[in-house]
Amino acid sequence: MPVNVSFLQDLLSSIADQGRQYLPASLVGRSREDIVALSNALVSSRGEASGVAIAQRILDLYRAMGAEERRSFFRYLAEHFQPDAAKVGEAARGYLADPSEAALLRLRAAVESPRQEFFRRLNFAPGATAELVSMRRDMLRMPKSESGFAAIEADLAHLFASWFNRGFLVLRRIDWQTPAAILEKIIAYEAVHEIQSWEDLRRRLEPADRRCFAFFHPSLVDEPLIFVEVALTGDIPGSIQSVLNERPKPPGSEPAPTTAVFYSISNCQEGLRGISFGNFLIKQVVEELVREAPQLRTFVTLSPAPTFARWLDRALADDGDGIATEADRVALQMLRDPSWLEDPEEAESLKGTLMALAAHYFLLAKSADGRPVDPVARFHLGNGARLERINWLGDVSEKGLREAHGLMVNYRYDLKEIERNHEAYANDGEIAASRGVRSLLRPQGKPRSKPPLAIADQGRSGETRPRGKARE
Repeated sequence: MPVNVSFLQDLLSSIADQGRQYLPASLVGRSREDIVALSNALVSSRGEASGVAIAQRILDLYRAMGAEERRSFFRYLAEHFQPDAAKVGEAARGYLADPSEAALLRLRAAVESPRQEFFRRLNFAPGATAELVSMRRDMLRMPKSESGFAAIEADLAHLFASWFNRGFLVLRRIDWQTPAAILEKIIAYEAVHEIQSWEDLRRRLEPADRRCFAFFHPSLVDEPLIFVEVALTGDIPGSIQSVLNERPKPPGSEPAPTTAVFYSISNCQEGLRGISFGNFLIKQVVEELVREAPQLRTFVTLSPAPTFARWLDRALADDGDGIATEADRVALQMLRDPSWLEDPEEAESLKGTLMALAAHYFLLAKSADGRPVDPVARFHLGNGARLERINWLGDVSEKGLREAHGLMVNYRYDLKEIERNHEAYANDGEIAASRGVRSLLRPQGKPRSKPPLAIADQGRSGETRPRGKARE
């Protein structure tokens, strides 16, 4: 794959070099103001050679710009590269008068943003896909108040959804023999459990019971899009320390592992935020693991709860639903002392309160769209997993204590239940949860103001039993 892509990029570079001779003299200058004229020339260009050359020149100028210059460029795109309102109105009236296929095609052509064609042509240049991903990253960092910027970002997201669809992605195993340039990026992009050193990375890749897989795209050859780290174990772990600090075992000293634990999933490209890869990644990795180790029967995550502590602070400050008792509030005062974990009795006195509040957080607390407030829960439940277990002191690192008071979660991917769980969650907002998690919930005494959502009771067999309605 890399050889073919390199050949194509060399070919495009050659075309770009030769195409410069066809550029109008007025566009050959080195002033940064040229980018406006070049952008207009790109969308009106008919020759492919000159189009590649113009696209390359625009990207060169953009790369050299400062933040304020880039903002001005985006403002120009927002103001001048919009659909023609008169043509949209005419096409819409035509479709209403005659809803034929031809009229629909005219309407579709009229409403499409000229920026999408601009970005498509910009992608002619060698290496342009990576540049456009970086451009969207810049857009995402711009102030939300900028008029028209959301539309530009949406245009890029629309194109990326097609350019980075599953059919173009390549799954690759990352191991200790992977080129160092890629391993360095794995270290840099790890977003869940920081990789402290090369030796730390080696412990995650080299042992026989460790795996790492990443998705790549042909246009970003050595840039992982997303990767997952996996531990093969004999049971479901409740602590990330037990996974990361476990020492390699001699081959044959332990029974064959029966459980695959997905303990870290990291998105690598900020410019591809919102473009979903994780659901495809997990499902394909499961297929790869089953082919390699047919004895694997259980597939779970060991996941963080990155917004639990923040949610708890807000909930306690404005506890209109009475989720915490006075005794809870007294117990939670202990969290203000960073050394609470060092006193086993003090920690144990907090356990019941925090676990009950965590169950409320995962099962009942909802965002404005009626889905769970926890972003990791939204991801795994949306993929068809079930909430299997909430783990006390699952992550006692500084980050784990700060974000989730040490809690971690297992989501279980039961291959027989994934599709049903996914459909129930997508269509009805139903949360698949084990009886163990549900048993942590306390009875809620106050009536709720929001519509109830169902919680599916799933026992060990995965059998689903209706449990009435959950109330937020």
